[in-house]
Amino acid sequence: MSLMLNQHVLVLNRLWQAVNICTARRALALLFQGHAQVVLNHADGSFQTYNFSAWQDFSEQEPHPESIQAVSFRIRLPRVILLLAYDRMPKKEVKFTRHNIFERDRNTCQYCGKVFDRKDLNLDHVIPRDRGGPTSWENIVCSCIECNTRKANHAPHEVGMRLIKKPKRPKWRPFVQINFSLHQHDSWKHFVNLAYWNVELGEDVE
Repeated sequence: MSLMLNQHVLVLNRLWQAVNICTARRALALLFQGHAQVVLNHADGSFQTYNFSAWQDFSEQEPHPESIQAVSFRIRLPRVILLLAYDRMPKKEVKFTRHNIFERDRNTCQYCGKVFDRKDLNLDHVIPRDRGGPTSWENIVCSCIECNTRKANHAPHEVGMRLIKKPKRPKWRPFVQINFSLHQHDSWKHFVNLAYWNVELGEDVE
């Protein structure tokens, strides 16, 4: 039973947007406390929500292999729950790391536009540090060795170079995207396959 209670449940906010993944144990606790409802996708494509007592009744009427035996009743494990009082998306700062700069720039030299192995790329200060250029998302880009050597300790325009795009702090994508390595239940598809989850790496990502 403990293994079943550790299964993953998709968590939706009040606007029906996927915001988290929790264990079935946590989902049942939220359901019991009245903080969440179970979302069930019926065969006809419709969705129905259940509070704890309604879900308990449904579990008794519709036996299911993904059910656990409590002291006095059996209850089916939810796969998707809806939070009743939470309408925000998770906000997270993107860590300013070498890995994330490579991800943002797609392993592409921001001066010549060619893609390289990471070992053949440097991180370049667009405005050189000794001229007050900060070490920040807006002033650090990937640069190949040849472009880095040509640019040396100059601003790009001083040596006839230009950036292929202006560097900026990437936006954090909804973090369910990060958990795509987890086994997804069929009932999640409607919520995690929405267009705004499918952000191409390097645009609005970590």
